[in-house]
Amino acid sequence: MTFTSLLEQLGGLGLFQWLHILALVAPILLTASHNLLQNFSAAVPPHHCRLPPAPLGAGQTGNLSSEGLLRLWVPLDGGHQPERCRQFSRPHWQSLEPNTTSPNGSLPATEPCRDGWTYDRSEFEATIVTEWDLVCDSWKLTQMAQSIYMAGVLVGAMAFGSLADRFGRKALLSWSYLQLGAAGTATAFSPNFSTYCALRFLVGMAVSGIILNCMSLVLEWSPTRTRTMTGTLVSYSATLGQILLPGLAYALPNWRWLQLTLSMPFFAFFGYSWWFAESARWLVLAGRPEQAIQVLKRVARINGRRAEGDGLSIEVKELSPRLGSRGRDSSHLLSSPSPPSSQRFATSFAYYGVAMDLQGFGLRVHMLQLLFGMVDIPAKLLSTLAMSRAGRRVAQVTALVLAGLGILANLLVPTELAALRTTLAVLGKGCLAASFNCVYLYTGELYPTAIRQTGLGGGSTMARVGGIVAPLVKLTGEQMPLVPPIIYGSIPVLSGLVALGLPETRNRPLKDTVEEVENRWVPLSPPSPFPGTSPSF
Repeated sequence: MTFTSLLEQLGGLGLFQWLHILALVAPILLTASHNLLQNFSAAVPPHHCRLPPAPLGAGQTGNLSSEGLLRLWVPLDGGHQPERCRQFSRPHWQSLEPNTTSPNGSLPATEPCRDGWTYDRSEFEATIVTEWDLVCDSWKLTQMAQSIYMAGVLVGAMAFGSLADRFGRKALLSWSYLQLGAAGTATAFSPNFSTYCALRFLVGMAVSGIILNCMSLVLEWSPTRTRTMTGTLVSYSATLGQILLPGLAYALPNWRWLQLTLSMPFFAFFGYSWWFAESARWLVLAGRPEQAIQVLKRVARINGRRAEGDGLSIEVKELSPRLGSRGRDSSHLLSSPSPPSSQRFATSFAYYGVAMDLQGFGLRVHMLQLLFGMVDIPAKLLSTLAMSRAGRRVAQVTALVLAGLGILANLLVPTELAALRTTLAVLGKGCLAASFNCVYLYTGELYPTAIRQTGLGGGSTMARVGGIVAPLVKLTGEQMPLVPPIIYGSIPVLSGLVALGLPETRNRPLKDTVEEVENRWVPLSPPSPFPGTSPSF
C-alpha cells in the first residue's frame, strides 16, 4: 500500500483535510499583504521644499497666498509642478510676474532643500518616506528597505527549509507565526529607519517559514488527484490578500496603523496552530512510525473512518521507507541540470520588478494594486486548468514566456498612452501570478518528502534573490530608463525556455525518499515541450 492509497482509505479529501487547509491558508492572506506592504508604507507623495520660516523680504510677502510663497521659493519642473528637491537660493520675485523670464534666459540660482520638505497628505497621512524624509538624495533608501525585507525572506527560506526537514513542519510553522506577530507589531513602533529595516528583516524570515511549511503540509496531506486544487487554494489565498491590502491601506492611511493591523492576527494564528497535524509522511521518514499512526488515527476519526484508522499499525510499518536514504547525498537532486530554482528566481524577479513600481504608472496606487490583485483570479484559474490538462511543464513555460513578452511590449508603447501601458503591465503581472501558482506546486512535487522542505527552501532562496535584485535593478533606470524593463522582460522568457527541460509530474504520486526519485530518473535529453514525452519522477 502506498501513502496515497492510505490517504484515500482514510477519507481522501475529507473533513480533516478541508479544516486543515482552511486553517493553513488563512494566514497566507496577510503574508501576501506583507510582501507588497511597502507599496503603501513607503509610498512617495507629491512634495516640495519646506518654505523658510522667515524668508528674506518678509514684510513684502505678508499679503502673498501660500501659492505665491511657493512660487517665490520653489522653481517649477518640466511638467509645471513644484520642483521636488530644489529651491531658490533667495526669493525669486520675477516668478510672481506673469510672462517673465530670467535675464539672458538663465535659470535663477537654486540649491537643495534646506529645511526639509512639505508633503501632500491628501492620499497618505503618513508613510516612512514622510516620517523620515526618504526623498531626493535619500530616495534609494526605500529600495534598500525592500531589499532588506527580501533578504530576510531569503535567510528564512534557507533556515526554515532545512530545519523543517529536521524538526518537522508543525513546530517551524508555529514559530514563524509567533515571530511574524512579534516582529511585525514591533515594526509599527519603530523609532527610526534602521530599526524599521531590522524588524522588517525578521518579518521577511517569518513569511518564508509560513509559506514553505504551509505549502508542504497542504501537499503532504492531499491525495494525488486533488493536489492541483489544494495547491491552487493556497495560491488564491495570496490573491485575496493582495485584493484586501489596498482596501486596508485606504482605510488606514497611516503606515503604523496599517502595519499593526496586518501583524496582530498572527498571534491568533499561533494560538490555534497547536491543532495542526504534523506530516505523517515526515514522521515515518524521521523514524517515528508510532506518532505517525496516532496522527493518522486522528485524521481517520475526523473523516468518519474510525474503523479504518484502528487497523493502521501494520500498514504504516509496511510503509516505513529505508531510512538510510535520508542520509545519502541529495545535492545532485537540489542542483539538477534544469532546476525549478531558476523559474522561482525569474518569476519573483519580474514580479517584484513590476508589482513594487505602482507609482511609476501615474495612477492611484490603491486602484492599481486592486487591479493587480484582481487579474490573479482569472490568471490562476487558467493556470490551474493548464496544469490539470496540459501538465505542469507546459503551464510553467507558457506563463513565463507570456509574462516576459508583456513586459517587453511596454517598451514599444509611448509614455503618453498610460492606459495601454497599464493594461500590458496588468496582463504581465497576471502571467507572473500564474507562474507563481504553478511553480509552488511544481517544486513541491519534484522533490521527495525526505528533502522536500530543503528543496522548497532552495527554490524559495532563489526566488528571494530575485526579490532582492529587482529593486536594485530599478535603480539603474535613473541613468538608463530602458535597462530595467529590458531585464525584467528578458529573464522570464529565458527561464521559460529553460523550463522545457523539467520533468512532468502531473498525476504522479509524491515520492518519499531520494532512492525513489533516483530509480525513476532518466536523463532529459533532448527536452520536449509536449507533456508526456519526457521522463518524469
